[in-house]
Amino acid sequence: MSEPVISHGGAPAPASRPLLAPLAPLRLPLFAAPMFLVSGPDLVVAACRAGIVGAFPTPNARPIEVLDDWMRRITEGLARARDEQGADTVGPWCANLVTHRSNERLPEDLQRVAKYQPPVVVTALGGPRPAIDVVHGYGGQVFADVINLTLAKKAVEAGADGLACICSGAGGHTGMLNPFAFVSAVREFFSGPVVVGGGISDGWGLAGALAAGADYVYMGTRFIATTESLARPEYKQMLVDCTVDDLIVSAGLTGTPASWLKPSLRANGLDPDHLPAAPERNYNSNTAIAAKKWMDVWAAGQGVGAVRAVWPVGRVVDEIEREFRAAQARFAAWRPSTAAARPVPEVAT
Repeated sequence: MSEPVISHGGAPAPASRPLLAPLAPLRLPLFAAPMFLVSGPDLVVAACRAGIVGAFPTPNARPIEVLDDWMRRITEGLARARDEQGADTVGPWCANLVTHRSNERLPEDLQRVAKYQPPVVVTALGGPRPAIDVVHGYGGQVFADVINLTLAKKAVEAGADGLACICSGAGGHTGMLNPFAFVSAVREFFSGPVVVGGGISDGWGLAGALAAGADYVYMGTRFIATTESLARPEYKQMLVDCTVDDLIVSAGLTGTPASWLKPSLRANGLDPDHLPAAPERNYNSNTAIAAKKWMDVWAAGQGVGAVRAVWPVGRVVDEIEREFRAAQARFAAWRPSTAAARPVPEVAT
């Protein structure tokens, strides 16, 4: 009889799916998170070239012919990258699927997933089951986007390979749980790979999340203000200028709680203190109506303070790696009376 898997909390974890091989190759255990109206093929390829996971939501590509073009550009771009810089330096790419029942285009999205075979698929705003047979059919992994333990357990029961735990502090559609508490609770029943996101926008937070039991981290906000993102220049500059005090969480725009930049709301004639009631949710990728409604109202996570300039993705990853290595060194050298202080970041020029 094999030894039980020991969970993060120290108790034997229930039997679950076999542990998967880590996503490889990776310079850092990091996803450039899929962001609505922000993540496109250039951002995905740049992230993978930098040695992390590049991801995008399929609803960003409308109509379906655009999705086909984007996936082709990504796969061809990464094939060139592997030839130019070595296969072991290029991270895998990820497609983010909306599996909510209102998304009428899901079957067509899945056809493109089967054709272009992203190594990772993350399902959101619905269960992972619709994607599992397709993705497992070519050897890919399915992670389920979850915001609480009930959804996490349902996703595991449905056969998800991993969980993407969206926590308080995430930009756009957000969760309500503290990331440390969420990861610890998930580790009581799930031994598979866990991504955690929410307010983590530097290498120090990445190190902390790994120490708490996560395998990977989602970072979104820090990658909005990159030269390769689809965000408008004014959006990128707003992120540079804003702090966590400039955020508000509301379901009044999309029907699901999301974290918005107050200056963006005001610029669109909305009062952050008196936002409308939550409308009915609609995530149909066959229509651009929802995108038009939201495209001028900009989201951000609580890691907004880490955005100090608009840089290429490669430079951002360089900075995150320096922060991460500094955090590792601090852990290794820690003594109760001699712990080094976390340095104050220099203002970017």
